[in-house]
Amino acid sequence: MDDATGHDSTAIAAAMPGLPAALRSRAGLDRWGPGAGEPCGLPEAQRFCAAIAGGAAENFSVMSGLVPAAARQSFQAIYAFCRISDDLGDETGSREAASAWLQWWRASLHAAFAGRALHPVFVALEPVVARHGLAMEPFDALLRAFLRDQVQDRYGTWEDLLSYCRESADPVGRLVLGVLDERDPQALVASDAICTALQLTNHWQDARRDLVERNRIYVPTELFRGERLDERLRSTIEAGHAPDREFLAEWRACLADCVARTAPMYDSIAALEHAVAPRHRALLWLFAEGGRRTLARIEQWNYETCLDRPRLWAPEKAWIVLQAVLRARRNAP
Repeated sequence: MDDATGHDSTAIAAAMPGLPAALRSRAGLDRWGPGAGEPCGLPEAQRFCAAIAGGAAENFSVMSGLVPAAARQSFQAIYAFCRISDDLGDETGSREAASAWLQWWRASLHAAFAGRALHPVFVALEPVVARHGLAMEPFDALLRAFLRDQVQDRYGTWEDLLSYCRESADPVGRLVLGVLDERDPQALVASDAICTALQLTNHWQDARRDLVERNRIYVPTELFRGERLDERLRSTIEAGHAPDREFLAEWRACLADCVARTAPMYDSIAALEHAVAPRHRALLWLFAEGGRRTLARIEQWNYETCLDRPRLWAPEKAWIVLQAVLRARRNAP
């Protein structure tokens, strides 16, 4: 029996690596993974995506009250695609397994755009793609970035890191604008800058966790003024403090440079707000402001993200959301 990709589903299922049970269940792969024959129905698919989006633990849930009601199901479907894609890249247990599952997920994406959706995420995306005229490229670019994570875990230059962000972050902003039916080219350019800034901010914030949990260092080695970044960063993290004071000073200088390069990208929010409809400005401002505040917190933390993860606290998040709500009311027709 062939699956949605057009290949023998039994053979594919037998060849796929195992997955952690929690991930398999959460991603719906126990029912709609390789070997599944019947597609999910649309109502069930939409409920599946809503449940994933409703459980989001990010700084600002995509299902904020600022999301237009008419776009809510579209946001849920896109978020579910991004969440499962990210989990398949990071939580499968090995790079080999991640690559295999991401390749299957990518084949499922291509099959869905050919009218053969099976997994609930792709079933839910079908009417979204049709309604808003979304192209496959932003979805595919994200998967290319997650596949790149399986073969590249160090970055030598700033430009190489930016090339990664162009596939790992910028497509998300373009999909958001797509479901909001915002097509202005200036909005797309501004969105790319902000999404790159958000991705970079996440890299600087999570420097410790990225190395410990995923053996990845996104800080470009060309910006580090000392020697043996990998070895010295790892020993500092393992110690839980900075036995090498010279390294800590070099790390601070490097992160300060990274932050200084990232901060101006958030200034594109003014151009983005100018290029979109007033009713969408507060939502887009909210995403950008959360990132900008986090970047400022890294600076307040004296750039010591090799020792701990600076983050915004609940009252700060609530204050930013309140500001966004007030901005939305001012922009209301």
